[in-house]
Amino acid sequence: MNTILVTGAAGFIGSNFVRTLLRDRPDCQVLALDGLTYAGNLENLADCLTDARCRFIRADICDVESLAPVFADGLSAVVNFAAESHVDRSILGAQAFARTNFVGVQVLLDLARKHEVQRFLQVSTDEVYGSLGETGLFTENTPLAANSPYSASKAAADLLVQAYHHTFGMPTLITRCSNNYGPYQFPEKLIPLFVTNLIEGKKVPLYGDGLNVRDWIHVQDHCDALLLVLERAMPGSLYNIGGNCELPNIEIAQRLLAHLGHDESMIERVKDRPGHDRRYAVDITRINNDLGWQPRVEFSSGLAETIDWYVSHKTWWTRIKSGEYLTYYEKQYGPSGVVGVKE
Repeated sequence: MNTILVTGAAGFIGSNFVRTLLRDRPDCQVLALDGLTYAGNLENLADCLTDARCRFIRADICDVESLAPVFADGLSAVVNFAAESHVDRSILGAQAFARTNFVGVQVLLDLARKHEVQRFLQVSTDEVYGSLGETGLFTENTPLAANSPYSASKAAADLLVQAYHHTFGMPTLITRCSNNYGPYQFPEKLIPLFVTNLIEGKKVPLYGDGLNVRDWIHVQDHCDALLLVLERAMPGSLYNIGGNCELPNIEIAQRLLAHLGHDESMIERVKDRPGHDRRYAVDITRINNDLGWQPRVEFSSGLAETIDWYVSHKTWWTRIKSGEYLTYYEKQYGPSGVVGVKE
């Protein structure tokens, strides 16, 4: 049975990817690893941990001592989602981003190399390319031009992954994805923040003029693309993943307001983020030509389903907004570092 280590597994995209593996790969065993920092929520994996093929390990990806036994047991692949990912937080303090997003990747690469892991997939972001003008798309050959401490730390990690492939011949892969949306997204991000605020009767904070443009992709489309890259891409490959759905933030806000029965009086204009990139959008020609992938979830229906998910999962996000979710692990499992396996 293939054993895949998924780091950052209790986060938004990581938990959805674990769910995808368990659903689509019955011969796969999943080691779901997460440090359970503020954005990691073990409740995201509650349904997965009822499956005998999945077990959870609480560990920091910078902690070699904790990770070494995980790699020593034998892994067929590593998929690294573990990252500090909120741009605003990186502006307030970059140290945690440099530590997790760069040093943590170095630790994972060294262990994967030592134990001859067959595939190492680094999940990155289109933000490493910087900001686009009004026209054009980011391709895999676009020079890196990161503009925030967050994106700079991810760009540095991508270069490190490429260096390990070039220097040591490691079977590494890199993907760079546009903005994700869907269930289990931490409610500091635009869509879940706006939805949950509106449900609570609060205004939604919109940066600047609201005309910053992002390319949106449903998290399930992203997970399907990642699985395809993991299994079929040539070592050393780099792929952009996007939804072919560019929209300004103001239109996202308007759609959310309309769906939940509010008008634009619920928008609160706030001072723009320092160095706020104006537009991101990626060209997905390469992954389409090489692997036959393209997004399948139409944005209007995907957004409606996502809004309805947050409406019907109010307990989940209210526990996050109150901070109660941070105690879920200890209350459920005590001090043990492993869940879902007999010790």
